[in-house]
Amino acid sequence: MYFSAGFVLGQACLFDRKNATQTQSYGPEARGGACHSDVVISDDDIDYPNIIKPDILVVMSQDAYNKYVNDLKKGGILIIDSKLVEQRISDPTIKIYEMPLTETAEKNLGNSIVANVVMLGALIAVTNIVSTESLKKSIVKRWPRFVELNFRAFQKGMDLEKDYI
Repeated sequence: MYFSAGFVLGQACLFDRKNATQTQSYGPEARGGACHSDVVISDDDIDYPNIIKPDILVVMSQDAYNKYVNDLKKGGILIIDSKLVEQRISDPTIKIYEMPLTETAEKNLGNSIVANVVMLGALIAVTNIVSTESLKKSIVKRWPRFVELNFRAFQKGMDLEKDYI
């Protein structure tokens, strides 16, 4: 489901009239396994659809952290799920946000499946990469049967930013 969050973010970019590409990969597990989603966002044309050195990296598992943290650009933004990831990066140019994304989904919404939407709320609050309105519009299109739950998850993520910067 985490790669669905990448799709939702990419679609929100289009609603904001930005250019975006989104790619994803995931392990053989149907649910709960490793997954990875890249979203390239630009006001200009995108010449290459893949990310080489991300400006922003969100990690929600220790495996993802271990695999991708060294790819983050100098001066980048790192958002980690603080209850699932032990970060050890010492680069002073990287802005690190440690937030209990999955725990927030479980404790406040009763289900870890919406942790990805909590993450989107935190990401938007920290970066303003897309408008809240466009992200909500994309949520409605992606999960029409679960709009209320996902809007609550998104807001919980937005609220986390206030407590964890």
